Amino acid sequence: MAYKSLDSITKSDVEALGISGDVAEKLLKDLGEIIRSHGPDAPVETWVQVSRRILHPNLPFSFHQMLYYGCYKDFGPDPPAWIPDPKVASSTNVGKLLERRGKVFLGENYKNPVSSFSSFQEFSVSNPEVYWKTVLDELNIVFSVPPKCILEKDTSGVNPGGNWLPGAYLNPARNCLTSGFKRRLDDIVIRWRDEGSDDLPVNTMTLLELRSHVWLVAHALSALDLEEESAIAVDMPMNVESVIIYLGIVLAGHVVVSIADSFSPREISTRLKISKAKAIFTQDVIIRGDKSIPLYRRVVDAEAPLAVVIPARGSSCRTKLREKDLSWNNFLGNARSLRGVEYVAVEKPAGAYTNILFSSGTTGKSMNQTASCYVDEDVGVELPSFFIPGVGEPKAIPWTNISPLKSAADAWCHLDVHRGDVIAWPTNLGWMMGPWLVYASLINGACMGLYNGSPLGPAFAKFVQDAEVTVLGVIPSIVRTWQNSNSTSGYDWSRIRCFGSTGEASNVDEYLWLMGRAHYKPVIEYCGGTEIGGSFIAGSLLQPQSLAAFSTAAMGCKLFILGEDGDSIPPYAPGVGELALFPHIFGASSTLLNGNHYKVYFKGMPTFQGQILRRHGDLFERTSKGYYRAHGRADDTMNLGGIKVGSIEIERVCNCVDENVLETAAIGVPPPSGGPEQLVIAVVLKSSESSNHELSLLKKTFNSEIQKKLNPLFKVSSVVNLPSLPRTATNKVMRRVLRQQLTQTGLNSKL
Repeated sequence: MAYKSLDSITKSDVEALGISGDVAEKLLKDLGEIIRSHGPDAPVETWVQVSRRILHPNLPFSFHQMLYYGCYKDFGPDPPAWIPDPKVASSTNVGKLLERRGKVFLGENYKNPVSSFSSFQEFSVSNPEVYWKTVLDELNIVFSVPPKCILEKDTSGVNPGGNWLPGAYLNPARNCLTSGFKRRLDDIVIRWRDEGSDDLPVNTMTLLELRSHVWLVAHALSALDLEEESAIAVDMPMNVESVIIYLGIVLAGHVVVSIADSFSPREISTRLKISKAKAIFTQDVIIRGDKSIPLYRRVVDAEAPLAVVIPARGSSCRTKLREKDLSWNNFLGNARSLRGVEYVAVEKPAGAYTNILFSSGTTGKSMNQTASCYVDEDVGVELPSFFIPGVGEPKAIPWTNISPLKSAADAWCHLDVHRGDVIAWPTNLGWMMGPWLVYASLINGACMGLYNGSPLGPAFAKFVQDAEVTVLGVIPSIVRTWQNSNSTSGYDWSRIRCFGSTGEASNVDEYLWLMGRAHYKPVIEYCGGTEIGGSFIAGSLLQPQSLAAFSTAAMGCKLFILGEDGDSIPPYAPGVGELALFPHIFGASSTLLNGNHYKVYFKGMPTFQGQILRRHGDLFERTSKGYYRAHGRADDTMNLGGIKVGSIEIERVCNCVDENVLETAAIGVPPPSGGPEQLVIAVVLKSSESSNHELSLLKKTFNSEIQKKLNPLFKVSSVVNLPSLPRTATNKVMRRVLRQQLTQTGLNSKL
């Protein structure tokens, strides 16, 4: 759609958007004053004033678009949707640090927090000893034994990432529960609400109360007489009980095994076996509206070890337990006499495991076993395992005691999390953003906001308002649902200071809409991975933010974009290529439980200044104005709704749905307007001719089988009939060529 420049917009243009004549006159009068103040050659300053003085959530979004695109009509690529205010920037965590010590770090090159942020980011890479010691001090991290240094570089070639915090002993949970420098015992550290209680006041828990609950869980775990550093699984929704349990396991020196509450028995069993879990915490059921979805039953079907079962509602479970299992009350009863008694944290080396998480990708190891199924009443379909016979098992990625510090440091720097904030981010302890949220909030002295229910409807929007959320995390698909259903309408999100976004590529217009719900607060894009413990690329409140783009490498991280020849394109030059990382990343993984870490992340990679680079695998673009944009996977793995899946996994299903299908290729294609990858199936049929109607039926069949056999959230966007698939000389399908062709020709929008 072509938009007019701001000075060309007329009253009838505004009225055509459903705005009354009187309001339209007032809006145009205010707009005229801003244009006269800044002139036609200052679009950035004009947009800042337009977004602050004119636009508000009750105006039609089409009017927001009219002014945004009109303001930047002749600007070119990457127009900033948000600009930092210098005074506000100086009051951020990083801003305060730079105002105090900027000249110490950067010498006479230091000017102010906004102008010097990029130099400070480079300093964090070249001076890890100074930077990370400073940040750990800012976070008030408590070590029972301090580290000998920050980083010991590896000279053997076995661990290119180096040895971080050598000699240090600490407990991440203890650092979540300490009072003093950043907070008081009466500070509220969790605000939560259960679905269905939306008209009741938000529940709260103070640090004193949280600490008492966590101590009791740790005492009760000790009563189970488990071996030291036992792996203990958590398969629960992200609610106040699961957070208490998570912290109790870590405080007692055990290792959390993270399992998402949506997984089938087979997936649960796989993760329990890989981690060698000795016990599991779960709920009897998951309640969503008037539906009761069995969870404990899936755990039993997975042949889990000892289970501690928490009731979803009330004080007693809704199902009969196995003889060896414990109810929540009986588990806590083993330590009732110790209620309120401090549990002395088990301090472990910095490199010791604290959490085993599983990536949504796979190792490629065969799992030749029979898939099992369960019926998920929430989506109403039969769901076998994500991992069908012959497909790889998930990568088991251990987080060490350093990984939580990386999560907290990212939040401190990139999202400016501090005491007084309330952070809400719909997620689950089964995925890395669940543990991330625990550490990002509590170590920074902030409050966690938990909604125990679906984040898609008005009830969640009301919770954001009632809990006075200041930092709201999202994924693009949730934002799309909010916009399409108008579920945020009528709720006051003015307390939000910034949004965080992760999981998949975002869309410009959807995020313009999102910013408008909170009076144009910035969206900080945040991209990393389970194996990173946080981000390698992000945004910053000290830099202008362009929609659906990253403004900086994460603190302590150096990025490389590899060209077709495998060499890095020149620093700061625009270009597109596979992303690689400098190996020294604080908190990143150095081992896999079920794979060769060096082979997965380093083998075959180029070097920089004598250091082998770390593989990531995504295609990234660096734009002419210095922003970064994600373009999906460089290999044959795609990101569908935040879940990584291999093309081969989808093709195995599609190749068997119809006897007329000869072969298929599954491709993740970014839509022309930006946003998450869309799944396109290129199909070669045995009969050469096919009608659009036949392809439409085939698309429905593909969707049905993929959603049943892989994941109910996967959706085929379109089906393209080809006479043959492009192949290499060794007969490998060239999916990257297909992706390029589909992106350029727009074939993915045919059906």
